[in-house]
Amino acid sequence: MATDRRETQPPGSWDHSTNVGFFDYYSQQSLSPATIERFTRVRDQALALLATTAGRTNRLEVLDIGCGAGTQCRLWAQLGHHVHGLDVNASLIEVARQRGREEQFEIEFNIGSATDLPYANESMDVALVPELLEHVCDWQSCLNEAVRVLKPGGLLYLSTTNCLCPVQEEFDLPMYSWYPGFVKRRFEHLAVTTRPEIANNAKYPAVNWFSVYSLSAYLKPRGFRCLDRFDLIDTDQMGTLQRLTVNMARMIPPLRFAGQVLTPWTVLFAIKER
Repeated sequence: MATDRRETQPPGSWDHSTNVGFFDYYSQQSLSPATIERFTRVRDQALALLATTAGRTNRLEVLDIGCGAGTQCRLWAQLGHHVHGLDVNASLIEVARQRGREEQFEIEFNIGSATDLPYANESMDVALVPELLEHVCDWQSCLNEAVRVLKPGGLLYLSTTNCLCPVQEEFDLPMYSWYPGFVKRRFEHLAVTTRPEIANNAKYPAVNWFSVYSLSAYLKPRGFRCLDRFDLIDTDQMGTLQRLTVNMARMIPPLRFAGQVLTPWTVLFAIKER
């Protein structure tokens, strides 16, 4: 494993400031019960998966790329893991640092770009990339950096847009996921010029649309075993009909595809096998 620490040179194209409405929304949303429940579920699924694949769950090196106000970081820190959080938004990083100090967690928060991570090769056990890839034009570099810093046997978690489902929250426009590319480009331009409200006032609105299939196709040649939402469902506590439905979706590709079409987001867990 490389021991050198890469120094980040902040790219001149990144703006670390924020829109007031965007900042207020995300700083408050990060404290909502729904957000905490969702991130807790992600953490617990990741730990359960690592326990079965890598046999290690104690004192992990965890990196949250696009950490925002740091909610997910604090949830991992609660269990004693060594946590790093990085985000391009300076205001949200300051909130994350303040909340971490208030709960007396030693979390390393950095302002920086997901395309140039300030961490050594193969230094992380877990890399979390929540709701980020859609906002980074050079999403390949973002994934390549996450792959670089992840140890063999480590876990990569991705959540992002779903091009298969017409329901989405990135743009306040009906069925936006299914708009042709040239129409999307027009609304992306409006979102960063005269009509920021159509993209929730995001400094960097969503410009990429994925599926579990496209992300798996990118990661598998890079040594990853990929699992989607159906692979991760715990059927032990389900009734007979629910268990049968999940098992059929796992076994019959068209049913699995239909399930993805009905899901407004893409979620993927990937184990780095080499």
